[in-house]
Amino acid sequence: MNDIIYLVPAFGVIGLLYTFWRFNWVSSQPAGDANMQKLSGYIADGAIAFLKAEWKILAYFAIPTAVLLFWLGSDEGTVERPIHSSPVIALAFLIGAIFSATAGYVGMKIATKANVRTAQAARTSLAKALEVSFTGGSVMGMGVAGLAVLGLGGLFIIFYHLFAEGQGLTSVEMKKAIEVLAGFSLGAESIALFARVGGGIYTKAADVGADLVGKVEAGIPEDDVRNPATIADNVGDNVGDVAGMGADLFGSYVATILATMVLGQEIDVIDNFGGFSPVLLPMLIAGVGLLASLVSTFFVRIKSEEASVQNALNLGNWMSIIITFITSYFLVKHILPETLNLRGFEFSSNGVFYAIIVGLVVGALMSAITEYYTAMGKRPVLSIIEKSGTGHATNIIGGLAVGMESTVLPILVLAAGIILSYKFAGLYGVSIAAAGMMATTAMQLAIDAFGPIADNAGGIAEMSQLPPEVRGRTDNLDAVGNTTAATGKGFAIASAALTSLALFAAFVGIAGIKAIDIYKADVLAGLFVGGMIPFIFSALCISAVGKAAMEMVNEVRRQFREIPGIMEYKAEPEYEKCVAISTEASIRQMILPGAIALISPVVVGFTFGPEVLGGMLAGVTVSGVLMGMFQSNAGGAWDNAKKSFEKGVVINGETFYKKSEPHKASVTGDTVGDPFKDTSGPSMNILIKLMSIVSLVIAPYIAVTSDVTVKEPIPTVETLTPQLATEMPVSDSVKNLEGKVKK
Repeated sequence: MNDIIYLVPAFGVIGLLYTFWRFNWVSSQPAGDANMQKLSGYIADGAIAFLKAEWKILAYFAIPTAVLLFWLGSDEGTVERPIHSSPVIALAFLIGAIFSATAGYVGMKIATKANVRTAQAARTSLAKALEVSFTGGSVMGMGVAGLAVLGLGGLFIIFYHLFAEGQGLTSVEMKKAIEVLAGFSLGAESIALFARVGGGIYTKAADVGADLVGKVEAGIPEDDVRNPATIADNVGDNVGDVAGMGADLFGSYVATILATMVLGQEIDVIDNFGGFSPVLLPMLIAGVGLLASLVSTFFVRIKSEEASVQNALNLGNWMSIIITFITSYFLVKHILPETLNLRGFEFSSNGVFYAIIVGLVVGALMSAITEYYTAMGKRPVLSIIEKSGTGHATNIIGGLAVGMESTVLPILVLAAGIILSYKFAGLYGVSIAAAGMMATTAMQLAIDAFGPIADNAGGIAEMSQLPPEVRGRTDNLDAVGNTTAATGKGFAIASAALTSLALFAAFVGIAGIKAIDIYKADVLAGLFVGGMIPFIFSALCISAVGKAAMEMVNEVRRQFREIPGIMEYKAEPEYEKCVAISTEASIRQMILPGAIALISPVVVGFTFGPEVLGGMLAGVTVSGVLMGMFQSNAGGAWDNAKKSFEKGVVINGETFYKKSEPHKASVTGDTVGDPFKDTSGPSMNILIKLMSIVSLVIAPYIAVTSDVTVKEPIPTVETLTPQLATEMPVSDSVKNLEGKVKK
């Protein structure tokens, strides 16, 4: 293997150095007056309290899982069915879990610092507020990408020297090294699922409680300091949309690169890198994508109050895509030989580059389509606003219709991307397309994390009763942030679909199955069971939000009823009790959905075998992608339909504002959409990837073997003595039988 591999962890270190630099820059910005800092402190304390409680529960899960992996890794199998794993997979799992949790923590820490500083910057100008909020987001983006690249590249080097030093890429030893590396991805995705589900339950329980009692019943603004749930609501933005999203995309990033490496390990080539180019390429693409994102952060700037924040963010996004596109060409031509072959499919290095282009284009189109269906002023959101004029029920109907319609174009784009990338480079092309799409994760995550930071800044501005022009600037940022959050979820689910397909292909190879025959009754049953899992998973998540929200509503009503002086600003609400309700409910309710994702592949795989498990993976992938798109887009559209009333909307020639009847209908729609877009919807992409990774890890233990074991060599005509061969004429039928035995 060539020394170029050491560039991969070096890229990660560069990303982390940028993270440290920009973190300190944000921390040095003015944090506002004492009241603003007090409110920000409440939010930060609540977020830290949640993470500590969550990590305690996750430790109870991670340690027994590591012990189980250590035991499984100790099994070397038999001569007929060797198992290429090692007890070291347990260590890889724990490192992945720790890195994933750290990624979420870094994002949450910077978000709780940037929110109050963004509110203070909004006193100066919109340009300064954007600079602070986006820089906070970029700290999270670079931190997540830096940790992923450093962890994956560093562990690959360690495991290569530990298991396969001096061996070729397609060797048994190298297969073991990459199988152990899968433990890192399993740890990352496991923590990501619990972080996303737990954070989503937390934030939406608080949000629903704050909306229903505060805005609808009491008639006070969303982030009014008199609302007991408002601190919990702002804490939720950090633990769900920041810490949860950070862990989510960390897992996606790692899983995508790993899937490409698993497939690349099967390719036998002659190159200038000891034959390792197919597994080096995805790691190097991730590295150059990180650098492209880093450079592109400096393009996100505006100069005036009238400038478009959305256009500035789009410029940064497109710059990262263009830089990645250019550098990928030279990287592919330098790394790969002219021709490659995977499972009988021959393709060229140019085909690999074309597949990367497909991934970049699919990612860009998915973001653009999601933006169209969720942005203010576009037909889908305007249609929901119009239906709000006739009541709550028609608003719900309109939002559901928009969510369902929004799956059509993304699925067609995704299907075209799969077909084209496969045509260019087979299964390796599909996987490298996903790696190309995820290459700009740092920029995507920076744009995504900008949203909750801006939302929190608006909340602090409202609670601190800052001048109207300040709230106007934070509202401008927040409106764009709603759209970027929705596009980030669309990007994540698209990447999950391609990644799951690549993981699925890797699973098929390791499990030793050639095809999945849906004409078999048990396989078809597995397909249906897989299609059902996203529905029960969503039901549990949404039900958990409903239960926690009921507790929150009752607590807020109690405080309004029993604490005199709240509405007159003479008494301070008991914020900590609402924070405790969300924390306890989310920790308690996140366990069952997470268990479904982890246990169901193990039960089906060991009970019914790899082919039935493959059928279940196919079902959960298709169903999960559709459910994720539908819920995320419907929720995003409902949210921006509600926010449109802040500046006034025209329905049948009449203008309506906040507190009007159509606005109340839009609040109901947004309340329904909240668990869709921030709890169950974004969890779908982790669900389908986690089930695929669990299947990949257990694949060596459930792999199919031949039904007949040949203990003695079968004699052929050539092994007979010449005399016997001449004395015993061999008929044509016997010769034909001999040929079949040889085959």
